[in-house]
Amino acid sequence: MIPAHIAGRKGARNTASIPADVLTLLNAGRIETVNLCEWLIVDQLALAERVFPQIGCDSLLPALRARMAELKITTAPKKLEAIGRLLAENVSGKAEAKELSAKLLALKSDIARSWGAYAVGFADGLSAEERFLLIRPFAADPNMSTREIAWLALRGEVIADLHGSLERLIHFTTDPDANIRRFASELTRPRGVWCRHIMALREDPQPGFCLLEPLRADPSKYVRDSVGNWLNDASKNHPEMVSSLCFRWEKQSPCPETAMILKRALRTIAKQP
Repeated sequence: MIPAHIAGRKGARNTASIPADVLTLLNAGRIETVNLCEWLIVDQLALAERVFPQIGCDSLLPALRARMAELKITTAPKKLEAIGRLLAENVSGKAEAKELSAKLLALKSDIARSWGAYAVGFADGLSAEERFLLIRPFAADPNMSTREIAWLALRGEVIADLHGSLERLIHFTTDPDANIRRFASELTRPRGVWCRHIMALREDPQPGFCLLEPLRADPSKYVRDSVGNWLNDASKNHPEMVSSLCFRWEKQSPCPETAMILKRALRTIAKQP
């Protein structure tokens, strides 16, 4: 039983202030992180030592220890990616990927669930359609950290096949779940955060507008912020194109939701003399 003061915590303001009992539970996979400070400090190797036997991957622990020791960059994102890649290397085809995903999604730790998102992104033997299908529950995860890894995990897929990815993501933009709708926008941001830029969309953002049109008056602030950020990304290379789109939206969709998106989308343009 997790004590109420831990279950309902807001999270420490810095890593040094995280209580020892909270850190112990995080490293044991018994609770999930509630903010970036907790996410950064989790001992992912210790967590894997507890989690891998639960998902039938205890035989991978020696390889994992070796891989962690060989990491040149030992940041939390790099460790997360390395563990996800190791899991992916031991998955063959859709059935095994689906089984591993189900096991990881059932765990309490958002870090462990995020390994699963990366495993979907890295696994061989999956078609693009299968990859997008398997990533959906990670994109809908209740914890924001796993949702962020979900779009990072498929960033390479979008760069490799932009046209096909945009076609597959159209259906995501009308999903009842705001997390899924936001995934479509965040995954395709031309510049993005902590990731490679999508150079094709930096050079010409217009093909990506097909994903933004259904979201231009989205009821969710989470989605609206992503759409605004997407357009702000595009405005840094194509201010005229983004201004034209925003002008049209202002006329065609005169509502507070669209106005909020436009304000965010035009913030870089507004700073220009």
